[in-house]
This record gives sequence, structure tokens and C-alpha cells, in this order.
Amino acid sequence: MALHFLLESSSDASVGDIVSLTGAEAKHAAVVRRLRVGETVTVGDGSGVWLAGVAEDVSPSQVDVRISERTEHAAPSPRIVLVQALAKGDRDELAVQAACELGVDEIVPWQASRSVSRWDGPKAIKGRERWASIVREAAKQAHRAWVPEVSAPVSTAQLVERVAVQRVLLLDPTAEVRLSDLTPDGRDIVLVVGPEGGISDEELRRLADTGAERVLLGETVLRTSTAGPAAIAVLSVALDRW
Repeated sequence: MALHFLLESSSDASVGDIVSLTGAEAKHAAVVRRLRVGETVTVGDGSGVWLAGVAEDVSPSQVDVRISERTEHAAPSPRIVLVQALAKGDRDELAVQAACELGVDEIVPWQASRSVSRWDGPKAIKGRERWASIVREAAKQAHRAWVPEVSAPVSTAQLVERVAVQRVLLLDPTAEVRLSDLTPDGRDIVLVVGPEGGISDEELRRLADTGAERVLLGETVLRTSTAGPAAIAVLSVALDRW
């Protein structure tokens, strides 16, 4: 499979045009991936444009690719959104990376009541940027035409507001309805994954009272780093993505 890279902005390039990778992406292509002149590569803008071509000039500062094929991919619909509770260590980052590779369309950091990690002030900005960087690299690895958005962190109160307009599924090991038994209804699906200690009873009540559905993923209890990706795999089958 050809190496895949991302442009810094959207592209209107046509067959025969040259597009250029610059900055960190050019350095990664030339130095880390050891791209050579004449190699076939694919290039995307992260918003549905998919370009195939051949590297014509390669240096750590700029890589030029002559386009031989252009494809535009529609945005996935309905979308899968992962609301991932902040977790200690790198567990939330592992969840974000795997979720992107498996097809999530948006990731929302959640400051749950039991989250050990706290994003306050500048730390929230830095944390969101870190997740966005992880998502970008995972999207390249997975050869995704659309790079998922990492939204601003939300509180439980802000999460409750989403229930009114989207189908919200709470992953809860005490739920009676299996995720695999649910039938998609055309609405975007929002998966809510709690931190290491799980979603608190108060949070479950507030979300369920406004229409969120409590669902069981399986008989075992998964870590916060694996629950979301596992659920996305189940939903990908239900939505005929896989």
C-alpha cells in the first residue's frame, strides 16, 4: 500500500497538478518514511479529498507530488462520536488513537466527576492539541479520507445538552440492553465512555433522565482505553461500514 500524507489545508488540485508537502509533514516523509523520487503516494486534505500521485522532488523542507488521480469521499453519515472521559496516564490517549483508526468521526474530551486527570485553563488547550495530534497521525496510519475533529472539552452539564439532538449511548456494565442489539435510526450516535472508576450514578441518572440510553458492551468490564474502540467496531458493523 502506498504511503499516505496529509496537506496542511484543503486542496483543489486536479490530475496533472503538483501538490507540495511542507513543514513537519515534508520532513516526516523525507527523513522518517524515507520517501524517494518516483514512489507512488497518496495525499489527503483530511476533508474528503484523496489524491494519488508520484513523488517528483523530495527534500526535508518540501515534497512535490504530481497528481494522477483525484477522488472525493463524502463525509460518513450517520456519524459516530466518542465522548471519552479524561483518564490518568495515557489511557485516554490510547482510546483516542484506536478510535480514530477504527472509524470514529468526532472525539469529545469529557471532564467526568471521577476523572483523575483534570484539564483546567492552559492545560485544556494543551490537552486538546495533544489529542488532535494523535488523531492526525492515526488518520494517516489508517489512510482515512476524513480526519476526525477533536472538540473542546465538555462538562457533564454540557454533555446533557447533546442528548436532546443526538442519540447518546452510555456504555454501562450494569445495563440490560446489549449494544449489538440496537438498531440504527439514522441519527448520529454519541458513545459515552467513563473514566477508570466508571460513570457515576449521578451522571448516569442525569444523562438517562434526558434520553440517553444505557447499553452493555459485553459480559466483561473493559478498560476506559478499550471500551470506546470496541464499541465503535460493533457500531461499524451495524452501520454497514464494515
